[in-house]
Amino acid sequence: MDAASVENGAVTTPGTSDVPDGMNPNARETWPSDELIKSWLGNELDFELRLGEHTPIPDDPEAAARARQFRDVLGLFCSGVTVITSVSDGEPVGMTCQSFSSISLEPPLVMFSPAKTSRAWPLMQRAGFFCVNILSADQSDISNGMATKGDEKFNGVTWTPATTGAPVIEGVLGHIDCTVHQVIEAGDHYIVIGRVRDLSFGDRTDAEPKTDPLLFFGGKYTQPQ
Repeated sequence: MDAASVENGAVTTPGTSDVPDGMNPNARETWPSDELIKSWLGNELDFELRLGEHTPIPDDPEAAARARQFRDVLGLFCSGVTVITSVSDGEPVGMTCQSFSSISLEPPLVMFSPAKTSRAWPLMQRAGFFCVNILSADQSDISNGMATKGDEKFNGVTWTPATTGAPVIEGVLGHIDCTVHQVIEAGDHYIVIGRVRDLSFGDRTDAEPKTDPLLFFGGKYTQPQ
């Protein structure tokens, strides 16, 4: 097994000189895997605010330029921000997601696109259901909190269970409660299609929002003009 070390939150492959003083040099042969170390750290991001965010930039200069242009041009598409939630082993799970869209009215279908590296998505897939929470303009802190890979995403977040049991976050503009209908592999992401089972406005009684939506444009949050 390849050796690995952690420096400033990054996982690297050490040389002999990187073995700490007093440690047997052969200890590297039983060093934990990169995946296990990352799960211990719990400080990576788990979000979909820009397509390709999880894909490393290639070393080749031309390929790197194409990848950056792809991200930057796609970043010109302004969208709302959602938090996708579910429940795993009785505990709430969630991830911030920009790549959400409606698909079909009959039957009622929606989709979102998690990265293959997402830790939240496999838990949602096993649960078989998820809820799309449409964030309001004053919920950027919830967006940021749900974008982490730690176990404290829901600390201080008030929620109630939707029809499926997935969390509906307090104060959202609306929510769409779904069961997993179909999952399609698409490059470094999955396309998850959900069958809508229930949906509702947020803290209001009609279709007129009391607050603006949380928007994402050009790699940062923005406000309606």
